[in-house]
Amino acid sequence: MARALAHKPAVLVCDEATVGLDTPSRRALLAHLRLLCREEGLAVLWATHLMDEVEEADPVVLLEAGRVRAAGLAGELVRRTGAPGLEGAFQALLAEAGP
Repeated sequence: MARALAHKPAVLVCDEATVGLDTPSRRALLAHLRLLCREEGLAVLWATHLMDEVEEADPVVLLEAGRVRAAGLAGELVRRTGAPGLEGAFQALLAEAGP
């Protein structure tokens, strides 16, 4: 991650970037990336299976089997489904989309 950020990119692509990190390190990485987004305008494309990592993302694209199942602001997707969180919204949207 440090090597990727050393050149101050405009866009950072992360695929399962927190796999293998302990909880404090995972939180620290996410907090640092949010800070860079806010203060330096960094754009991050974040691929993950952990919904809590993207609940603050803008926008969120939910994929299943390589297909887009839903896209929009995380809060909008949650409100649309009435689910208690993004993970519940994802499950509801998958059921809604069908096979």
